[in-house]
Amino acid sequence: MPLTPQRAMHAAVAVPGVPRDADGPVFREPWEARAFALALALHEAGLFTWPEWAHALGAEIKRAQAAGDADTGESYYSHWLATLEKLIAAKGAASPEMQRRYRDAWDHAADRTPHGQPIELKADDFGK
Repeated sequence: MPLTPQRAMHAAVAVPGVPRDADGPVFREPWEARAFALALALHEAGLFTWPEWAHALGAEIKRAQAAGDADTGESYYSHWLATLEKLIAAKGAASPEMQRRYRDAWDHAADRTPHGQPIELKADDFGK
């Protein structure tokens, strides 16, 4: 299901603190939009509720602040991604090890892909 402006705005309103303007959530980098869309898709698939997400995200931000995050807003989607990874593991959707394996495989695939070409994940990207 594509990330429509209506779906994005609903999620931006449901989760306090999402950077947004009158048109919906705003992102500085493409990966932020992808992390947002992934959380939206997993919510819609029933992996977590918005109140559960907001609680987990708030706890992650507090943990980061206690560790020295300056909370300038620039790290918001880093916290979003960390929360997503933790919830995916906690819900049993993918273990931290599986997430690491896929992250490393995607990094390998991106490294071997010429600029401007689509990245294709292959079995060899997983190494041994």
